[in-house]
Amino acid sequence: MIRTLTMRRNKPLLRKTPMSRGSGFKTPAAGASLKRAVPAQAVTANHAREPKLPRLSKPMRSRGMKGRPPTAEEARFMDCMGKLPCIACQKDGWTNHVISLHHIDGRTKPGAHFLVLPLCGAHHQQDDTDPRGRISLHGRKKSFQARYGTERELLTECLDLIKENLTATASAGANVEQITAEL
Repeated sequence: MIRTLTMRRNKPLLRKTPMSRGSGFKTPAAGASLKRAVPAQAVTANHAREPKLPRLSKPMRSRGMKGRPPTAEEARFMDCMGKLPCIACQKDGWTNHVISLHHIDGRTKPGAHFLVLPLCGAHHQQDDTDPRGRISLHGRKKSFQARYGTERELLTECLDLIKENLTATASAGANVEQITAEL
């Protein structure tokens, strides 16, 4: 038994095997034939089609606030900086080891991960509700720089602290040339 399906252009489709009765197949009414569904766009030929936008080869993903990932050398340097206390708290006479690294010159430029400062949350990005009255760098940059110095000056102070830590580690038995070569 061969079933004939009519198409739009009166070209019949022939099924080689009939559909099984158990799969929900219902016989068409007498004289009716199975027809292929026509998309809604083809039925409404009077309406103009919207132009298709060119498709990108890959969908763009938002990188958010990430920037480029650090290289192995930059990661080692950032680990050394992360061991330092907040440089602004230290200038105020406090020691705060809970820090986040502030990137001085963005995060996407070459060598950007070498230009970082260890700052606590209040000195990095917090608002003016701090009970100790700490000035945040992102909130009030000019007053932060007037009180603590420019970011480059703070960076040189941090590098001096790292060198002091390395010489202290060297006196404990580590090789200073090997450690400074990594930085």
